[in-house]
Amino acid sequence: MQLNSIQDQPDKAHAPVLAAELAGLLDPRPDDTVIDCTFGAGGHARSIAGLLGPDALLIGIDRDPVAGRYFELFAQHRSFRCRFMHGNFADALSELAEKGFEADLIYLDLGVSSMQLDRPERGFSYSYNAPLDMRMDPGARVTARDLVNELPAAELERIFKEFGEERYARQIARRIARERQRAPFETTLQLVDTIKSAIPTPARFGSGHPARRVFQALRIAVNDELESLARALDNALEVLSPGGRLAVISFHSLEDRLVKKFFAGKTGRCVCPPDLPQCVCGARAELRIITRRPVTPSAAEVSENPRAQSAKLRVAEKLR
Repeated sequence: MQLNSIQDQPDKAHAPVLAAELAGLLDPRPDDTVIDCTFGAGGHARSIAGLLGPDALLIGIDRDPVAGRYFELFAQHRSFRCRFMHGNFADALSELAEKGFEADLIYLDLGVSSMQLDRPERGFSYSYNAPLDMRMDPGARVTARDLVNELPAAELERIFKEFGEERYARQIARRIARERQRAPFETTLQLVDTIKSAIPTPARFGSGHPARRVFQALRIAVNDELESLARALDNALEVLSPGGRLAVISFHSLEDRLVKKFFAGKTGRCVCPPDLPQCVCGARAELRIITRRPVTPSAAEVSENPRAQSAKLRVAEKLR
């Protein structure tokens, strides 16, 4: 993809979810230092940028090198300082923490961007026939093809069940193991056909595409998403300055539960067994939760952008 083709339609590459709500809850000040951990096509960064002044700094992080091209375009039109870091957001935040860097606002959008979903060759979508890839960073070593063809059936079952909450995980894993003995899996639609053949007929016509959960599970496993998120939350809290805010937009229950549990665990709530006469866990409040319930998209936003339907936004503030 050429930079000039991006420049022609910068806003159409990815519609940012809950952009107004994110900006309102983060409440940027003109001189803030902001870290966008999942820059993508820059949708959320553009919604924040109008609230920043010339003394601000915005750092964009993304493991997809295409995002770096979007960042170049974004930075060209800003009066404040801009910096891009290519890589996993957990690693980038760790690097910043090791250097003693502090930020006022940090946010993560955990959704797969349209620039990935809508490019068939990336292999994220079950709607196109493409190589089984699913890497957010094309330079990463492991692909979905590797997992499908090399992992034992029991491990595939675990991934489908744990990361995809797939009801028919065992049947699908066993069918994959059987089919790959005849010929290795190479394409997305080859996998889709196998998934459909492994589940009961009524389930093929239920709610959502029958391959949706398996594709989600493989994508999470290929990109180590949940482990990266867990590390990123810890690292973000270390980088965040007192009074700073951390926001996370998640798109499925596994991510949301992880974020909810992390926020709750940093509020200082005692986790000792109830039968102990006094607290011994030493719980210390580090965060104040801003969103007691997750913020979700309006009906109007979902109508305009159906991919926003499952989004949940949680925000917390680091105590001084």
